[in-house]
Amino acid sequence: MLLAKVVETSRRIAGTSKRLVKTEALADLLRQLSSPEVEIVVSFLSGFTRQGKTGIGYAVVRDAEAAPATESSIELLEVDAVLASLATVKGRGSEQEKRDQLRSLLSRATQDEQQFLRELLLGGLRQGALEGLMLDALSKASGVSLERIRRAAMMAGNTALVARSLLEKGESALEAYTIQLFQPVQPMLAQPAVDVETALEEMGEATFEYKLDGARIQVHKSGD
Repeated sequence: MLLAKVVETSRRIAGTSKRLVKTEALADLLRQLSSPEVEIVVSFLSGFTRQGKTGIGYAVVRDAEAAPATESSIELLEVDAVLASLATVKGRGSEQEKRDQLRSLLSRATQDEQQFLRELLLGGLRQGALEGLMLDALSKASGVSLERIRRAAMMAGNTALVARSLLEKGESALEAYTIQLFQPVQPMLAQPAVDVETALEEMGEATFEYKLDGARIQVHKSGD
């Protein structure tokens, strides 16, 4: 799949506050992906890369500026390969090598694709596809219950890996994700609503309670 398709979906998600519309857009994208692409896209649209930290800072991104391409041509797997390469560049001359590799990639990217890649690398991707929303989309795309997927992601500590297993092998693949020694377990996943009206629309009748910030209270006490 072309990176452009992911960028377009990201823009659609950012352009609406309706959770159901976001979920449907993500689910539609997930259904079109090949197995290797699933991990990449789930990572990207959750705001990080499959490789984790690539060692790319603002200065490298700034100095790798290139004129945008006029047509989309970059495949997702190509982007992933470049990110994997960037993550391994270390030692003397590494900054220049990273700039060169990134500039080469950006020179083939359209303006929208360049913006997406820069935001992804600098941790500023804010299209609203947070992990809780991604789990909703996985449930819709696979037909597997949200609770089943949520539990597997919690046990695995890696939603992208769970997504690939699920869409590649089906629900039975989730049985492999159980509590294991030395395997970090994610906290129960929650997804904030865009606003109170959206939360009430999705939940129905609800009860609210005041929540006081413990740190603020302690600072207040120490000042008495």
